[in-house]
Amino acid sequence: MTNTTVLISGASVAGPALAFWLERYGYRPTVVERAPEPRPGGYAVDFRGASLKVLDRMGLLAQVQARTTGMGEMTYVKESGKPVAVMTSKVLSGELEVLRGDLVEILYDATRAKVEYLFDDSIAALTQDGTGVDVTFERGGSRRFDLVIGADGLHSNVRRLAFGDESKYLHDLGYYNSVFTVENHLGLDHTARFVNVPGKTAGTYSAGNNAAKALFYFASKPLTYDRNDIAAQQRLLSNAFAGVGWEVPRLLSGIETSPDWYFDAVSQIKMPNYSVGRVALAGDAGYCASPLSGMGTSLAVVGAYVLAGELLAADGDHLRAFAAYDDRMRGFVEACQKQGKDGAQWFVPGSKAFLMLRNLTFKFMPYLPWRKLIDELPLKVGNAIDLPDYEAEAKVGVRDGVGVSGSGDRLRQPGAPRR
Repeated sequence: MTNTTVLISGASVAGPALAFWLERYGYRPTVVERAPEPRPGGYAVDFRGASLKVLDRMGLLAQVQARTTGMGEMTYVKESGKPVAVMTSKVLSGELEVLRGDLVEILYDATRAKVEYLFDDSIAALTQDGTGVDVTFERGGSRRFDLVIGADGLHSNVRRLAFGDESKYLHDLGYYNSVFTVENHLGLDHTARFVNVPGKTAGTYSAGNNAAKALFYFASKPLTYDRNDIAAQQRLLSNAFAGVGWEVPRLLSGIETSPDWYFDAVSQIKMPNYSVGRVALAGDAGYCASPLSGMGTSLAVVGAYVLAGELLAADGDHLRAFAAYDDRMRGFVEACQKQGKDGAQWFVPGSKAFLMLRNLTFKFMPYLPWRKLIDELPLKVGNAIDLPDYEAEAKVGVRDGVGVSGSGDRLRQPGAPRR
């Protein structure tokens, strides 16, 4: 067995999911995370299609289902508050929806006992050669690993160090979004309310426990701001939605007292390759599809499964494994990214005419002959990848009809402890 030590940057979703599979296959993963602990909060995240199969193979599906938001329909309203259209929960929340913080907690709890976590630290430098990667950490010290995986999000530090400036790979979709916790002053119970004006969407939803999230999207040319200056970001959001009616002013009034805050451009990451040498990318770091795709979490979970599985199938031969990982993920990534671009115009209509068309479409959806096609389109994208059963193939020593030597030795013997 080769390339057994793997450093993973990022402890959100893709990182711990990858660590889960690598440890299960006999590797020794280490996860480094800039935050001092697993990050709570965040908006609701969806699972569709193949990602549910991965959760099931992890043995975590029941735990994730127990945390489901149980969200119902989302109602679009006019600035006066009058309802004008309804989006079904199937389109809005996928087959399974949980809060991001709950998912992070589940993944961390499933790995913390057997995976080394380094919190409150980050990678300062990478130097790779033919036998490994020398890593220097920001808090001092250095270590050598066989492989390094960047699972550190849209603005990946690993991607910058190994592949170059993110401007070469980041594709702006022309929107900004923000999400933060607010008071549930509308008394929403597993429902959502949103208002649209051309180029802007604002609303709030609650998954129970008297907590609510405010969600904002607006179209804009690239804005110049400091990503670490929260006050400046909050001013940008307030200015963008100045004059918009309904509950928007009250939602914005909760900005400064909110315990969490997120603001960023809506972008996608498009890479010619997901690896270079002994460094590879997973999740948003390698192929962000944007929040508007509804597929970011599915991509992260599926990508982690495929990357670890291809390493298992290749007996740790990283060049062969990374090439197979790239090949298997490419079509799935493209389908998810296309959904992100196509979905933007429906969630953030750019004109009054398209806004009226969108509202009429949802209003008459129950009576449209193609309504099932609309409901099933996201599920089709979620299943746009074939997932091998890497464990089963390794046990019998066969991969796509070709003998695989040694793989089965890496799996735990029957009766050995498993999560």
